[in-house]
This record gives sequence, C-alpha cells and structure tokens, in this order.
Amino acid sequence: MGTVRIISGRYRGRRLRVPDEEGLRPTTDRVRETLFNWLQFRLNGVRCLDLFAGSGALGLEAASRFAGQVVMTDRNPRAVGSLQENVRILGCTNVTVTQTDALQLVSRKCLEPYDVVFLDPPYHRDLLEAAARGLEDHGFLREGSLIYAEHSADESPALPASWQLFRSGSAGQCRFALYEVHRGDPAAGAAEPGS
Repeated sequence: MGTVRIISGRYRGRRLRVPDEEGLRPTTDRVRETLFNWLQFRLNGVRCLDLFAGSGALGLEAASRFAGQVVMTDRNPRAVGSLQENVRILGCTNVTVTQTDALQLVSRKCLEPYDVVFLDPPYHRDLLEAAARGLEDHGFLREGSLIYAEHSADESPALPASWQLFRSGSAGQCRFALYEVHRGDPAAGAAEPGS
C-alpha cells in the first residue's frame, strides 16, 4: 500500500492509503501543488469530475478545497474500494465514488455539465484523446469549463480545438496542462438590426 497526502484545505496534511495496482500512478505532490495553485480561485462550490480517479489524489484535493460536488470514477474495484474507504475516513459529504469505465461513461449524454474535470488516465493506452472526445461531444463541459490533462512526455494527444491552453508544466516524464473551454460562436457578435 502507498499513501497520498492532502496538501491544503479542510483535510490538509491527512495521509490516505492507496492500493498498489498496475497503472495506478498518483499525481505527485509537486504537480498537484502547481495545479491547485492555478485553480485556487476557481474551486469553491463548483462541480468536479475525476474521470480516472485511481488514488483519488486530485478529486480528494478538490473536495478538501471546498468544491461543491466531486464525482470520482474508476473501473478498478480495488481502487474504488480504497476511494470509498478514504471518503468515509475523511467524512466527505461532497464526494461520490462510482465504479465504471470512463470511456463508457463519457459515451452517454451528460445532463449537468461539470465546471472542472481531471483527466489523468494510465499512460500509453490512447485513453486521453478518447475521453476528451467523449467529454466534448456528450455535454460534460460548458463554456468556461476547466480541464486538467496529464500524460507522458512521449505522448502528444490531439485534444478538442475548443480547449484553449491556460497553463502547462512538466515534471520528469510527466506533462500536464490546464485547458479552458472556449467554443466561440461566430454569430454571437452579430447583433440583429435594431437591437
């Protein structure tokens, strides 16, 4: 078993156990600190989705920093069991954990878009691009939604054109970036005569 540490917020300093599972790669403290510095004024009360939750390091950090609702999903039953136990230990009332395949989830219509989405899938499995397409095509994102994406340095995923780069960084073999949805509506700027 490994551990993840909550960096800041109401659960600051708490260490949570995570199972040793293949493909389970918690986002490092350094990268999380950078990401949540970028997000520090954008989390309070918002709706978050941690799509490949794994250790829960991202979703639980968001919950600690007063996100309104955090939905964490993973298909690995051991990871899900660990997430559920950590939510129970922390007493999180703003977190829901579900066992589901991320790509199946984003292939269905979402009725209530998310404000912040964390995308940190296992590397080298072409999951990032597929998940991004599903999020964009099925109503998971609104104008202004923020998406955190992490991938290996030797990958170059093609992401939707509406995802405009907000910030980016690297740490060792990890590349990470925060995007903001700006779809643009060419007709939006054209006022009707007399308006």
